[in-house]
Amino acid sequence: MNIKTALVSICLATTTLVAGAAEPIKIGVPGPFTGGSSPLGISMRNGIRLATDEINKAGGVLGRQILLVERDDEAKNERGVQLAQELINKEKVVAAVGFVNTGVALASQRFYQEAKIPVMSAVATGTLISHQFDGQPENYIFRTTARDEIQAPRMVEEAVDRLGFKRVAILADTTNLGQLGREDLEKSLSAKGMKAVAVEKFNLKDVDMTAQLLRAKSANAQVILVYGVGPELAQIANGMTKLGWKVPMIGSWNLSMASFIENAGAASEGARMPVTLIQETSSPKRKAFIDSYVKAFNPKDGNIESPSCAAQGYDSMYLLAAAIRQANSTEGPKIKAALENLNTPVEGVVATYNRPFSKDNHDAITPDLLVMGEIKGGKVVYAYPQEQKKAVVVGAKK
Repeated sequence: MNIKTALVSICLATTTLVAGAAEPIKIGVPGPFTGGSSPLGISMRNGIRLATDEINKAGGVLGRQILLVERDDEAKNERGVQLAQELINKEKVVAAVGFVNTGVALASQRFYQEAKIPVMSAVATGTLISHQFDGQPENYIFRTTARDEIQAPRMVEEAVDRLGFKRVAILADTTNLGQLGREDLEKSLSAKGMKAVAVEKFNLKDVDMTAQLLRAKSANAQVILVYGVGPELAQIANGMTKLGWKVPMIGSWNLSMASFIENAGAASEGARMPVTLIQETSSPKRKAFIDSYVKAFNPKDGNIESPSCAAQGYDSMYLLAAAIRQANSTEGPKIKAALENLNTPVEGVVATYNRPFSKDNHDAITPDLLVMGEIKGGKVVYAYPQEQKKAVVVGAKK
C-alpha cells in the first residue's frame, strides 16, 4: 500500500474493526470538497489526513487509532447544518476539524456547541466564528486560522503605511466572508482616519466586474482591497487588464490560491496577501511537511493549492490529538478544558504552540505569525525577503 492509499483508507466513514482492537476515535471533517471553495477544502483535508496518518503510525491516541469522517458541505449553509447533525447524532464524532466558509461555520457550529463537542476551525476566517458563543458559560469553538480581525489591519497597513496609498477602494463578495471582511477593512481604515473612496459588492459566479471597477477607477482609487472566497477574485484581476487600468491588488489569504493564479494568469502578477505559510521555505519542519504533502497528494506542478489551509489543517489535528491525550478522555468537556490549558508545547507547521488557547481566547493565530506574500512569476513568494526568517523561526505563542 502506498502512502496515498494509506491516507485515503483512514478517512472512510465506516470501518471493519479487527476483533479485539480498540474502537477508533472518530473525528468529523466538514468542508467544501467540490465547487469553487474546493481548493481550500481539499488542501485543508489533505493536511488533516497527513497529520492523522503520522499520529496513527506513531500509535494513535490513548492506544486508539483516529478515524476521520469526512463530509462535503459544498460551501452551502444548509448542507453544513445537515452534516453537523449527521456527524454528531449518527457518526458520534468526539470532535470536528474543518470549516472553510464563514457562513457554513456560523450556521453549523451551534449544533456542536449544544452537544458539547469541540470544533477546531482550520480555515474559516470570519471574526465572529470564535466569538459566536461568548455569551455562554462555555465555548466549544477553537480556531487555527488568521481571523479577519487581524488580516484586515495587515492589508490596510500594507496599502497605506508601506505602499503609501491614500485613496483605497474595497471590493467584497456578498458572502459572510466578504461582508464581514469588508466591515473589518472599513474599521481598519477608520482607525487611520480614512474612508474607502469606493465600496463595491459582487456575487458568487459573477464573471464581469466592469461596473464595479469603473466606479473604483472614477473615484481615482490607487489600490484595491479585495475580500472574496473563490474564482471571482480572478475576474477582478482580469477585469482591470481589460480596462487597461492597473493598480495594486491586496486581498485576504484567498489570493494565494493556486486557482487564482491559474485563472488570472499574468493579471495576478504583483497581487499581495497576508498568509501563515508560503511554500518557498527552508525551515526543516516546513520543508518536511511540504515534501510529505507533495509526495502523498501530487498537486499540479508540485504547488499546494493553498499552503496555509494545508498547514492549518495539519496543525489543528495535532493540537486536538494533544488535547485528547492530555485529557485522557474523548469526552467533549474534558477535551475543551485541555485545549484551554495545554501543558506541553505542540510543534506545528505554522508555529510551535505553547498554550495557544485559554478560556477567554480561542484563537491560536496572532498577528505576528502573518507574513506578506506576493505573486511573482506565477508563484507566491515573500513580498519582503526579511520576513522569511521571521516565518522560519516559528515562535512560541502567548
